[in-house]
Amino acid sequence: MAKSKTAFVCNECGSDYAKWQGQCNDCGAWNTLSEVRLGGPTGGGAASRGGKARGGFAGSVSEARLLGDIDLAELPRFSSGAEEFDRVLGGGLVPGSAILVGGNPGAGKSTLLLQTMCHLAASMDALYITGEESLQQVAMRARRLGLATDRLRLMAETSVEAIIAAAETHRPRVLVVDSIQVVHSDDLSSAPGSVSQVRECAAFLTRYAKRSGTVLFLVGHVTKDGSLAGPKVLEHMIDCSILLEGGHDSRFRTLRGQKNRFGAVNELGVFAMTEQGLREVRNPSAIFLDRSSEPASGSAVMVVWEGTRPLLVEIQALVDASALGNPRRVAVGLEQNRLAMLLAVLHRHGGLQVGDQDVFANVVGGVKVLETSADLALLLAIVSSFRDRQLPRDMVIFGEVGLSGEIRPVPSGQERLSEAAKHGFRRAIVPKANAPRGEIRGMQVIAVSRLEEALAAVE
Repeated sequence: MAKSKTAFVCNECGSDYAKWQGQCNDCGAWNTLSEVRLGGPTGGGAASRGGKARGGFAGSVSEARLLGDIDLAELPRFSSGAEEFDRVLGGGLVPGSAILVGGNPGAGKSTLLLQTMCHLAASMDALYITGEESLQQVAMRARRLGLATDRLRLMAETSVEAIIAAAETHRPRVLVVDSIQVVHSDDLSSAPGSVSQVRECAAFLTRYAKRSGTVLFLVGHVTKDGSLAGPKVLEHMIDCSILLEGGHDSRFRTLRGQKNRFGAVNELGVFAMTEQGLREVRNPSAIFLDRSSEPASGSAVMVVWEGTRPLLVEIQALVDASALGNPRRVAVGLEQNRLAMLLAVLHRHGGLQVGDQDVFANVVGGVKVLETSADLALLLAIVSSFRDRQLPRDMVIFGEVGLSGEIRPVPSGQERLSEAAKHGFRRAIVPKANAPRGEIRGMQVIAVSRLEEALAAVE
């Protein structure tokens, strides 16, 4: 009998090696190689039984088609029942797609998917596989949330072969596996959650989804740094990767798309955790602009672009004299290195020295701002706190700040200004290249090209 082959795969980057070694050569991580058993070699008998294709290779040859002859009809989609969820998915669920849903423990992954499955089960066949909870626990959650429980099929199983067999029997249009880390294959000897088990089980389930046209949801765990756990190759197998974010101290949850083959990435959906489960927030700018009635220095409102829509968010800064030899720079919801860079630009081109001050920056509402349009608002909030001067409450700010002190334009400037005007803002400081072509009714737009001009506008 031919001996089965093995390989050693890195848990961090997915690189494989013929033998074990302490450090991965590609990503530099230590002690991350795990043994993976590969399929046995195919002998000549299999090739002779199946026949040989042209050129001496076994298997059928796929037909090549001209690019212009491919049908460009719209992908058939159907709604998940929540507009915010559909927005992150790119407009709805696509048959045959594999979707990976991640998040911290207690963020609401199972709650969101259970609500979605109970809604879909009213009009189509749906199957929910739970591997971490018992059937009674899932039923208790559904009853507590007041969901309809008479149509959804529920199954407690961790064997991927049994899951596929059940799916073949019931033929669901939507399948949820909660979670991929506890699913195992009987053909592999490694423990559930290992690299080999996660990769092979995910590939097995994804192949079934593509073959049958079933929408597949895989629930994944996250690591300490907030990224999805498991081998990196898992992110290449699936079609859509979304992350549910939100702490236990906040009632709001943000659903962010990180990869989507059928829509825009970095799309953001906002939900509120209530006693009846997750409820979508149709106007997230309103909740993130719930400002204090008392005016305070160090507060500014910026317009960020999340996926396909603008979002108004308040940013706060606090500058205080430091008692340490090395003043602290703390950024929550922002990139820490970018804060340090912007403080250097403020010193060089704005004439403001905060080298001996502690600087704290925070995005209100737990939102993570990933784009550079928040640069100008952050700097003006820092200046407001340092000088203890309040910025106008009806002013909105956005723009990227370059290292030479120039204010660079950002995409979709007109749409950002229109969104701010809808929420009652009457003044705006924007890059000169983002100045509107026509007048925006009820709004005064101050277009600046240098940091010095922006600082003079708020004097």
